Amino acid sequence: MSDKETTHIKVWDVPLRLFHWSLVAGFVTAYLSAELHKMTVHVWTGYTLIALLLFRLVWGFAGSRYARFKSFIFSPQETLAYVRSMRGGQTKHYYGHNPAGALMVFALLALLLAIFVSGLVTLAVIDFEGPLLFLANSVSDEKAYFFRHAHDWMVNIALLLIPLHLLGVVSGSLQHKENLVRAMVTGLKPKATDAQ
Repeated sequence: MSDKETTHIKVWDVPLRLFHWSLVAGFVTAYLSAELHKMTVHVWTGYTLIALLLFRLVWGFAGSRYARFKSFIFSPQETLAYVRSMRGGQTKHYYGHNPAGALMVFALLALLLAIFVSGLVTLAVIDFEGPLLFLANSVSDEKAYFFRHAHDWMVNIALLLIPLHLLGVVSGSLQHKENLVRAMVTGLKPKATDAQ
């Protein structure tokens, strides 16, 4: 048994880590391609991101222990208690997602789903292409532009949530003296007597 195996625990599996970093790269590519009006790149990156999200939904039920959604579903009471404890700096330690991190994961996944649906509808009813093209003649111009603006608006919400997510990563890393970014690269976290 190596020193790493005795002092660390495997938390994030390879598929989950590949999903995470591919999602980061894909979101940046989608955002920049839209800003630069490179719509072919934007659309194909969107399709890739949709495939990644579908994978994550499946992996949330079929993945390893800490990748499964059931490992980070917390009651509202536990989530509120955790958030309150963050102010005092004495939070409970979790190997997987803590309640605040879990809330952020679910919020980001739901937001991504909404971004992708609004993007696909926009592609169909304004650009007349994509898998939802059958909607093109059944959506009014007013609704079509609603979806387009909703797509942009939801991306802006994601741009607000992402820094909060990063702040949570930094806060958790400092609070529990563990490098959460490194853990998302290696899959390993230091063993702790008080962790769940």
